[in-house]
Amino acid sequence: MPHPAEHTPVIHIVGVCGSGKSTLARRLKRLGYQARQISQEHSGVPDLWRWRCTPDALVYLDADNEHIRQRYPKLNLTDRYLQKERERLAHARRHADCFILTDGLDPGQVLQRVLVCLKNKGVAH
Repeated sequence: MPHPAEHTPVIHIVGVCGSGKSTLARRLKRLGYQARQISQEHSGVPDLWRWRCTPDALVYLDADNEHIRQRYPKLNLTDRYLQKERERLAHARRHADCFILTDGLDPGQVLQRVLVCLKNKGVAH
């Protein structure tokens, strides 16, 4: 159990569909972070990523459209649809502490890049 004076970092994760948000959130939670996937890509609220609180770090995950369609072949994720998601994510991208392009990375590699970014930002747990 953490000491009462210890702060567990709050990490919010945003990104386009299929970029790895939910997988990253689960992995960060296992490491003791308060990680939350924010469905900013589906919201017209520009700063939804601040949901409940301003996080200690905001992680933005992205992937190119072809990789996204490979991850979700049954969904009709057109270039136009994905561009609209990125428009909804613009505010979060501008404020992101960590930007990770997940193309060609496995979940462990994404996690390692995020952990390095968090450490560099002084948010390591």
